[in-house]
Parts: sequence; structure tokens; C-alpha cells
Amino acid sequence: MSTASAATSATATYTTTSDWGSGFQGNVTVKAGSTALSSWKVEFDLPAGKSIASAWDADLTKSGNHYTFVNKSWNGALAAGASVSFGFTGSPGGVSGVLDCKLNGASCDGGSNPTPTPTVTPTNSPSPTVTPTTSPSPTVTPTTSPSPTVTPTIEPTGNGGKKVVGYFTEWGVYGRNYHVKNLVTSGTAPKLTHLLYAFGNTAGGRCAIGDSYADYEKAYTADQSVDGVADTWDQPLRGNFNQLRKLKKAYPNIKIIYSVGGWTWSGGFTQAAANPAAFADSCYKMVEDPRWADVFDGIDVDWEYPNACGLTCDTSGPDAYKKVVSALRAKFGSSALVTSAITADGSDGGKMDVADYAGGAQYLDWIMPMTYDFFGAWDAKGPTAPHSPLTTYNGIPKEGFNSVAAVEKLKGKGVPASKILLGIGFYGRGWTGVTQATPGGTATGAAQGTYEAGIEDYKVLKTKCPSNGTIAGTAYAFCGGNWWSYDTPATISSKMAWAKGQGLGGAFFWETSGDTPNGELITALANGLK
Repeated sequence: MSTASAATSATATYTTTSDWGSGFQGNVTVKAGSTALSSWKVEFDLPAGKSIASAWDADLTKSGNHYTFVNKSWNGALAAGASVSFGFTGSPGGVSGVLDCKLNGASCDGGSNPTPTPTVTPTNSPSPTVTPTTSPSPTVTPTTSPSPTVTPTIEPTGNGGKKVVGYFTEWGVYGRNYHVKNLVTSGTAPKLTHLLYAFGNTAGGRCAIGDSYADYEKAYTADQSVDGVADTWDQPLRGNFNQLRKLKKAYPNIKIIYSVGGWTWSGGFTQAAANPAAFADSCYKMVEDPRWADVFDGIDVDWEYPNACGLTCDTSGPDAYKKVVSALRAKFGSSALVTSAITADGSDGGKMDVADYAGGAQYLDWIMPMTYDFFGAWDAKGPTAPHSPLTTYNGIPKEGFNSVAAVEKLKGKGVPASKILLGIGFYGRGWTGVTQATPGGTATGAAQGTYEAGIEDYKVLKTKCPSNGTIAGTAYAFCGGNWWSYDTPATISSKMAWAKGQGLGGAFFWETSGDTPNGELITALANGLK
């Protein structure tokens, strides 16, 4: 990569941060010289046959094969010597550099005159090689509350401080036959920093146990138990909670968080918002029950969706979310983890715009936009579309329904990038009656799944309908009239490279039982964050 030819001049350096053959991800770091910059504009050409689909942390315009990137309102001013980065995805892969690069009209390498020859050379690196010295995300603290931003008091180990967070479902012990011990046998446990236990109920605006049999009554035999010791009929705690206790003993670095709500049980949050203190008190009593108080390290709010509609509709107002999470923080204290999964609707006027997520985020250790389930067979006739696109693409059914848009919107509202975790689905969504292999085809309904129509675990899809294409940073597959989209180890690796380049706090996934018996997906996720 070229370096500045004059130490006092501003520079813009390009790096290919990921290349998956059919596409690539690029990163440009703008660095001020001895003079501060009030704004910046980077423009360049791409080699023939290459194109850029979308960008983040800069406004993109194009004319033919000429691309121009202008700073956002919050990242244009750079102090002398400071730097900021923006990124983009394009296709196909194999980009060997950019051409005729200009920064504010001058050569990107710090020279006074632009040059028509490539200003950079490829690094051939699959991961980012440049770390911004200043964050490209907004640093403005929301003014909706006087309370200070909460800094996590319990930091994960490994992965450079990045969080690897997975959901474990209480009902998985039934038809799926997936137990806490599977986290050990699959190799998942040593890769996790945090485990979210789903779900507690919110009935009547109070936290309540979701399934007492699975949670603390089910007796485990020796072969099912984490430590190989069977439960006895008279022991005070059995079920998942006791197995989680054993997991923490074997892997003391794992923090376990009790998640409440979810798609099915979010209705009670409306009543919770009417009396947040009472709700918080009930949640504290449930999580800190003396029988299992040592198991859980905090609480997670999965409200689908405040002041909007999910399975039910909520009209409690834009400040309800902040009131609920602030009450939980006040009750649980600064030493506990308080986290939240939220909508990933990045569209204008969408779900993310009708609730004060930035105001709530200051009380949270981290926030998790659910960047999956953007599209699926609830639209029975299609068009087929990837359910977890990283970026937008030509023909996407709804703008703003992609991971980049969700993360950009949160950062634009003032949520620090380090508090945002990227969501990954360990499953696919699909249609049947499809004749078109590429996205955008029509369908007749939901493809058959093992447990539910229109959805299938990755561990099944990888052999049942292997991926034969990628779009918007995720994979899709067409087989026997069925069309599926899902993430693979390769696409997860690329998404993690993007998350690292954005300075995100890590990643989370739904959910552990969808992975292969040897943990292919979590391995890619954890390794990608290192």
C-alpha cells in the first residue's frame, strides 16, 4: 500500500479487507496531515468490469465507473493527524487497487496533483490491516437523559475483547434434543463470551419463568449432563439452570444472561412500560432467585417491538423503551449485565425511528439489532430474497432492510459502535415453487422445514441444499424448486471482517442448536473477530 509522499499532506489509503470471489469489501482510511480537515471527499475509478454496490460511513455517488465518497455530517472534521475510515462492498472479487484516486482534489498519496495510475497496491489480506485512530461512528452522547453511558464491568476474554454471544433456547431440550452439554461437545462453549438463555415471560407486565420443567425441574441422566453426573430426585435445582451452573464451573469465563420477551412473549412489555419500576423488581427477583442466583450475570430485553407491531402491537410511546431499560439498570445495578435485542429495521420512518433506542442504549452494556429475518416466506409469493443481507443490492424488496443500514442508523442516532453487536442467523429461510435460481423469483409458499415451514437449520441446509451463490454478503441456494438463503462459514467470516472494520463490539447469533455438531458457524464467527 502506498504511503504519503509528504508528511504534512492528507492521505487516503485503500485496503481490500475481504474477497469471496464473487464480491469484495474495501476500506479507505482518510488521514489528515499537519493541517486539520473540515470535510473530505474521496473519488476514484475502478478497473473495468468492477462495480461498487453500497457504502457505509460515507455518502456514495457514481458516474459510470467513477465513484465519489463524501463524509457524513458527523465524521467530516478531522484534527491534524487524525483519521477516519469508510467502507463499501462491490463485485466481482479480485480488485487489485483503485485508479486515479483523489482526496479533496489532490492525489490520495499526498502529492499535489492527481495521477491516472493506481495510487495503491493490493495487500492480499483477508482482514483489515488499518485500524482507524478515531472512530468513524458518532461520538455524540444522546441528550435525552442525564445518565452517563454504561461501560461493561465484565469484559470477555479472547477475540481482542470482542463479544461472542449466542442464544440458547429452553425449548430446545424437547424435539431438538439439544442440551447444555451440546455446547461442550460441539466446541461452542470455549468460543463463547456470553450465553443468552431464552426466554422468560413478561405476562402482565412482570417477569415470569417461561417453562419451569425445562428450566429447573427436568432430571438429567449422567450421559446428558455437562459433568457426567446424574441428577438425583431430591436435589434442589435440576433442569437447564443446573446444567448452566455446571457449564460455568467448567468454563468460568462464560457469562450467562437471562433473556425475557421474544416474539411470543413481548406483549407484556406494554404493561411493563406503565410501571417500569415494578417490572424491574419482578425481573430482579426472578433472575436472582436464591435457587439459581449464581447462574445468571444479568438480564436481556428482547422487546418485539416498542411503540410498533410484532406478534402484537404496542402504543406505549417513543420513550417507553428507555424507561424500561433504565429501570432495569437502576434495579440490577452497575455490576450486572443489562443488554437488549432490538429491531434492525433501518428504513426511513421504520421501527427503529419510533422508539428511543439511543436513549435506552446508554443504560445498556450492549445492544443487538436483529440483522436477520428481513425477508421470508411470510410473503408467500416472494420475491425470493436473502433473509440476512449485509448490504443493499439491486432489486432488494425494501430499502433499509440490511445490516449496514441498521448499524448506520444506530450510529447516526448516537449509539457508539463499540456497543453494537452484529446479528447472525444459524438458520436459513426459504420458499418453494421457485423456478429462478437467482434472487427475485416468484414462489408458491414456504419451503418445508424440519420443525417449521419456511425455516431450516444450517446443519441441515449445508447438505440438503448447498449454497450455489452469494448476494449482499450472504449465501443462497436453489434446489428442487426450493430457494433458501443462509449464512455459511465463508459469509460469516466476511461479515465479521466488516464488523471489525466498523469497530463494533462483536457479534451475536440465533441460536446454538442450528449449528453443526462440530460448531462450524461459531468457529467462523469467533475466528473472524480475532
